[in-house]
Amino acid sequence: MKVLVVYCHPCADSFNGAVRDTVLETLADHGHEVHLLDLYATGFDPVMRADEWRGYHDNAANLEPVHDRAQELRWAQAVIFIYPTWWYGLPAMLKGWLERVLVPGFAFEMPTAQRGPRPKLRHIRRVLVMTTCGATPLMSWIMGQPGRRTLLRGFRSVCHPLCSTKFLALYRMDTVSVAERQAHLQRVRKAVAGLGRAVSVASDMVPG
Repeated sequence: MKVLVVYCHPCADSFNGAVRDTVLETLADHGHEVHLLDLYATGFDPVMRADEWRGYHDNAANLEPVHDRAQELRWAQAVIFIYPTWWYGLPAMLKGWLERVLVPGFAFEMPTAQRGPRPKLRHIRRVLVMTTCGATPLMSWIMGQPGRRTLLRGFRSVCHPLCSTKFLALYRMDTVSVAERQAHLQRVRKAVAGLGRAVSVASDMVPG
């Protein structure tokens, strides 16, 4: 499979960095093609400025400012997100990537009076979300888990209708033990190892 890993953390030596390394190692072990998009390392600008917003609905030009990032999504069959949960949601860098790259005409068709929005990234059949969170599972649930919903509902909505998803979080990040962190990395490895099988099963379900 062609797997795009979207990594968003300012510190390379963070625990999210360990998750990233585990993901990359496991993908390589299973023979997948991998492209790592490190948003901080590439210096991605998450801010949509006025001229870009004015051209947002121009399908012929709205991808020009983020052409390379769009090509990464065109290439991918699966996307793995790795990021820290900040204020119960996505880091600004990752949210800005979604806003600037998933534009009309590329990621989806705008709704009309006759029908709703239509997904255009239908080649993406698998989405894995991996995050760390300082809050407890209960507190995250009370707050509505906006980051989880943005990716598992919002991003998934522009992918294949049968796209399968998985969410893996390490809660209480600031107080968990070293053993609990290592156990989480094993869960990460297991989730990534099942990536190809999950897509194969989903493909078998498609008529014709």
